[in-house]
Amino acid sequence: MNTPIRDWSRLRVWVVGASTGIGCALAAELLRSGARVALSARTPESLEAVAGTSPGNALVLPVDVTDAAGVRAAFRTCLDRWQGLDVVFHVAGTYEPMRAVDFDAQRLARHLDVNVMGVARVLDHVLPHFTQHRSGHVVIVASVAGYRGLPKALAYGPTKAALINLAEGLYLDLAPTGIGVHLVNPGFVRTPLTAGNDFEMPALIEPEEAARATLRGLARGEFEIHYPTRFTRWLKLLRVLPYSWYFPIVHRITGL
Repeated sequence: MNTPIRDWSRLRVWVVGASTGIGCALAAELLRSGARVALSARTPESLEAVAGTSPGNALVLPVDVTDAAGVRAAFRTCLDRWQGLDVVFHVAGTYEPMRAVDFDAQRLARHLDVNVMGVARVLDHVLPHFTQHRSGHVVIVASVAGYRGLPKALAYGPTKAALINLAEGLYLDLAPTGIGVHLVNPGFVRTPLTAGNDFEMPALIEPEEAARATLRGLARGEFEIHYPTRFTRWLKLLRVLPYSWYFPIVHRITGL
């Protein structure tokens, strides 16, 4: 559905959210593959550690995705240094469990600001650049938590559902222009965000496995890349069930 990316050598890539978890593993894998990688996140020290594995190809650009001016400055630095961009990965996000008895509008607003508006702030600069050149790839990391409502996900789940919808709309608009749009929906991945979960995480995988699965999907030109499939395929089945089946099954599985 998209032009496959099989050769990363010398491609200009911006990974937003590259300090930990999937983003860090992706950045490291891309650097090993010969890409030029701009590394963005809030913590410069973590980015420097990743950049140290391939200093000639890495560009450290600390940024907070809630800071519009900072995002704009990082984007302009990429263009100034490399005269363009080929691929943007947006991996940055936040996660706190929340149930109805703990509902907090401010916590939901923080999730929306980071997880949804953070992507929008990056797209605000990337999309005009890609459409001007009629080339490029946008990779948005959402989550299977966005497929349907889940317990403890009242803040996180809606933001990931929004990203899934956003990526679908972007694909429909941009496919005729030759710009690739890829949606990544991971299951449970061992990251600092999931470390706080107090429940069993089925089919938990390491960030390095998630990074490799993401790049395999890009090499096939896939729109949606989801993993681990032994888990995500079951969630895809649940996604199409009527509510009269879905709600009892989720209650039974989660005990909530």
